[in-house]
Amino acid sequence: MNTPIHDLQASRVVVIGGGPGGYEAALVARRLGAQVTVVERTGLGGAAVLTDAVPSKTLIATAEWMTIADRAPDLGIRLDVPGADTTSPAHRHPTESERHHVDLDEVNARVLQLAAAQSQDIRSRLDREGVRVVAGAARLDGPCRVVAQEEDGGEHTFDADVVLVATGATPRVLPDAQPDGERILTWTQLYDLKSLPERLVVVGSGVTGAEFAGAYISLGSDVVLVSSRDRVLPGEDADAAELIEEVFRSRGMTVMSRSRAQSVRRTADGVLVTLADGRTVEGSHALMAVGSTPSTAGLGLEGAGVRLTASGHIEVDKVSRTSARGVYAAGDVTGVLPLASVAAMQGRIAMSHALGDAVVPLALPGVAANIFTAPEIATVGAGEAELEAQGRSYVTSMLPLAHNPRAKMLGLRDGFVKLFAHPTGQVLGGVVVAPRASELIFPITLAVTHRLTVDDVASAFTVYPSITGSIAEVARMLHHVQEG
Repeated sequence: MNTPIHDLQASRVVVIGGGPGGYEAALVARRLGAQVTVVERTGLGGAAVLTDAVPSKTLIATAEWMTIADRAPDLGIRLDVPGADTTSPAHRHPTESERHHVDLDEVNARVLQLAAAQSQDIRSRLDREGVRVVAGAARLDGPCRVVAQEEDGGEHTFDADVVLVATGATPRVLPDAQPDGERILTWTQLYDLKSLPERLVVVGSGVTGAEFAGAYISLGSDVVLVSSRDRVLPGEDADAAELIEEVFRSRGMTVMSRSRAQSVRRTADGVLVTLADGRTVEGSHALMAVGSTPSTAGLGLEGAGVRLTASGHIEVDKVSRTSARGVYAAGDVTGVLPLASVAAMQGRIAMSHALGDAVVPLALPGVAANIFTAPEIATVGAGEAELEAQGRSYVTSMLPLAHNPRAKMLGLRDGFVKLFAHPTGQVLGGVVVAPRASELIFPITLAVTHRLTVDDVASAFTVYPSITGSIAEVARMLHHVQEG
């Protein structure tokens, strides 16, 4: 593995890819005095800002308003519909004609505007910091040279002391389900739709499939979720995944478990999904959410001495070094964890290490992750399946959200808080299933990161009434609990 460079003022850093791993690394390198160039092909912010995290979560946030509106009658709020008997028990839930309706063309226009604005904010920040930005595609010509093919057709060669590869990943495509951008779509193509799909068939029940399936059922589409596994979100906490599947079904979604899609083809007015067992599913559109592949082709990695894993990802260590001297990598292209927060941390660590600054190697136990379904699923630290597989001693406790007074006030019924702790009391991990779980997971993240005990968490004050009160309550439930 390569060694860090200490002559900061002479250091030339070239970053291939302007996503979270790339632009965060560029900012750190500039603060450490290096000359920094970022080469980005599609736009600063990368897929995370332009086609993935920012646009998808904006769409999901819009769908969340529909979910809240549907819950309004439970709180005594009625739509003012001329001629409707609002005192009738039958009016407790709005009819289809009384629901809010979505103008998807307007929604997607707003989604793309926000993504473009975020991309421009990143560009402005890099410009202010003195980072050179080149629009184009880049490849390695040996470990210390980068060749950039610029958008205007020109070619520029950069000699570098440090290279960071942060090219991300692209949606995986099945041979018999080729996206056409009109009826058969990847998640990057959804934002071109002008109207809601009448019947959306989502192929894949991982995080991306579950998020979009949940969003579109809330927006008003009929949704069929095709899952090759026993349940949705097979890699997540079993209790959380079971709850989300129940919520999906209660909202009218068709969930097809143990159903592997073999092919997807266009019909005269929609799509036909053929399953491995011969069954077929018809829809107006199909969303392919069957994973992603690392963007490593054409980068000259092998020639530069950069080793790839069996899955095609770039092999890195905990400070983001590759097998080639002076070459680092960050983000989805490494296959470490497909999260923007992890990509950004990898990029920052890479530059700190390469340029001789103090650095703490990447520590995955403290990484919080969130699935933006409704309710959200947030996790941090060790999960139950991991603890069982490793044979580690642990105790656990779970409290349904419906018991929380604040949740009752908000009309929330679906969700829970769960903690895992060592029998000595140290917090090992946690799961929060609730609206805004992405915000609620932070105190558990602090507990895992700083090795706090359940008593430390339980003794901290929480606002009453608040959802966070359930976190402290679950911690109190684990006080003096012995291993079973």
